[in-house]
Amino acid sequence: MEDDLSLARRAALTGATVGLRYFATLARLPRELKADGSVVTEADRAVEAAIREVIADARPRDAILGEEEGQSGQGGRRWIVDPIDGTALFIAGDDRWLVLVALEEAGEIVVGVAAVPAQGSIWWAQRGSGAFRADFSGLTATDTRRVTVDVDRRETLRGSRLGVIPTDDELLPAEREMIAPLDAMTSTVPWSAHAALLVASGQLDLAIQTRGQVWDYAATSLIVEEAGGRYSGLDGQTQPTPGPALFARSSLLHTAALDVLGAGAPPVTEGH
Repeated sequence: MEDDLSLARRAALTGATVGLRYFATLARLPRELKADGSVVTEADRAVEAAIREVIADARPRDAILGEEEGQSGQGGRRWIVDPIDGTALFIAGDDRWLVLVALEEAGEIVVGVAAVPAQGSIWWAQRGSGAFRADFSGLTATDTRRVTVDVDRRETLRGSRLGVIPTDDELLPAEREMIAPLDAMTSTVPWSAHAALLVASGQLDLAIQTRGQVWDYAATSLIVEEAGGRYSGLDGQTQPTPGPALFARSSLLHTAALDVLGAGAPPVTEGH
């Protein structure tokens, strides 16, 4: 039987293939607004449907939680799917959108996959087995390499490389105020791929995501942790939960950044 990590990769790459077809014809793609004001498209629904089909065929007894269709099934194993993470990027023709698939078992994320379809890259982690990155075409991944956080930089916030999600033009005034203390001590760096993935691969020291839901964090949190970094909400909760979140390359930087931001800051929970 196909193992969970292989299944998660196959599901993510299947979703990526569907997403790329829509990405190639953006001008004809209608947009809708959800109740929370975020944008959704037919592409989001089609990608999620494709991922759900792959998982349901292979693991019919497992629950699936998706951003667009909610949860189906119950039990100790739950697949968590964000079909297009960064829909605003997607509809703008920006290549940084993601397809995220994770597996939660007994309340713990044990597998996480993040595909960046328009860049042809896929990242993954399995708890206790490290984090990896590969190139892909269709359903085939090639040139697999292990990724790790940067362990050679000084353990100080001053001058640390910070990535902020979402992009600057999408930040709300309250979010700018929330991150201002950290922003003042660090060097904000534009991110060419999701900032958490760049923390995992040693290109950033910190990433803060100002809003998100469980499906936004399930895969990326495990990838960062298995690369040697740290993840939590701003309240210190290490399990993915709604609200803002912090990714760091080390425990010391993570703690220092939480202290600066003020642990327990009110979460901003708009969809991403």
